[in-house]
Amino acid sequence: MKKMAFFTTLMIAMLAFVTSAHAVGSEYTPVPRGEDTVTVMISSIGQSNGALTLQGDRIEWYEGEEADRKFVEHETDIGDMTHAPDGYYIVDDQQKLETFEIDPNVQVLMQLYDRDGTYKGMDIKWNEEVTLGKFLDIYHNNGLLDVSTFPFHLTIKDGKVVKIVQQYIP
Repeated sequence: MKKMAFFTTLMIAMLAFVTSAHAVGSEYTPVPRGEDTVTVMISSIGQSNGALTLQGDRIEWYEGEEADRKFVEHETDIGDMTHAPDGYYIVDDQQKLETFEIDPNVQVLMQLYDRDGTYKGMDIKWNEEVTLGKFLDIYHNNGLLDVSTFPFHLTIKDGKVVKIVQQYIP
């Protein structure tokens, strides 16, 4: 839990200076849960046996009232707090890396990343589609913003990741 608390604190601090007024608007919609969707913290992306793969630690991502319930269930030293800070909560009870093969035609949707090497260029664009090549560039460019600190929702079909969606963290 301390690892996730660290990531949460780090993300809040990093995003405080890049969040703009339009970013908190009504355009945000949670990624629907489905049997073919898992949420992970990506550890690495690389080649394995001729295929592009990512290694990730599965997490449980909760928002709204469900986040509040999970927060109260899992946290022991919260005083009189009854709500998850910022409206979301992450559970990572089993820190274990899994390997997922990425389909070459994967759809990638990003919310926030370093577009041009400036803080001004890190504005939020909801579900901005980028190519797989662009995603790999974004993932490996951690100079101003390290996107590996964000959760990602993976849609898996026939054993391959066919969709990657970056989860925005307020």
